[in-house]
Amino acid sequence: MDFLPDAWKSYLDGFADFAHLDRILAGVEAERETQTVYPPRGALFHALELTPPQAIQVVIIGQDPYHNPGEAQGLAFSVPDGVKTPPSLRNIFQEYSRDLGVPCPASTDLAPWAKNGVLLLNSVLSVRQNQPGSHRKLHWEKFTDAIVRAIAQKERHKVFILWGNFAIGKKELIAQDRDHLILAAPHPSPLSAHRGFFGSAPFSQSEKFLAPWRWTR
Repeated sequence: MDFLPDAWKSYLDGFADFAHLDRILAGVEAERETQTVYPPRGALFHALELTPPQAIQVVIIGQDPYHNPGEAQGLAFSVPDGVKTPPSLRNIFQEYSRDLGVPCPASTDLAPWAKNGVLLLNSVLSVRQNQPGSHRKLHWEKFTDAIVRAIAQKERHKVFILWGNFAIGKKELIAQDRDHLILAAPHPSPLSAHRGFFGSAPFSQSEKFLAPWRWTR
């Protein structure tokens, strides 16, 4: 639990099983001895570092990190500048531009969103190189589901953006009596984006619900 930000340790007290988290982290370290694992050591909790509990306005739930070299940085859907834009992120930017009537973001690094209160949380926080879904066996979701449940129960008037069936399946974790806005749509992947992701307007709906909050400061 050494890398977990202090603000989150106290926030998740009573929700997360920290002994289980220690076992997950031990499993990740064991994997690193024989496998290439993403994101790099120290970036597992990057999303939590950039978005402390008191800053959260929007929660976007991803599945697991990008599994190609140089992509994963601990923020769902985000890649460092200079890395080829993944197709899902490209589609997210297209909808962002269309929805808000603004240019696509210049940077593929979504840290500015994270620092502005958007928790970019993958359900599984690590992955083997070139093996998507390979670390679900470590049971990360027990921990990340606790994060979603804590936010949903402790906060009011937040936005939860659920893209794709995997994320939509987390809807049951979100308290229905706390005035939250749940925006569910198909995944932004090229395989499904044209089935309802494009035109779903999650960005403008979030701004309207959270006004005067905006996606960019």
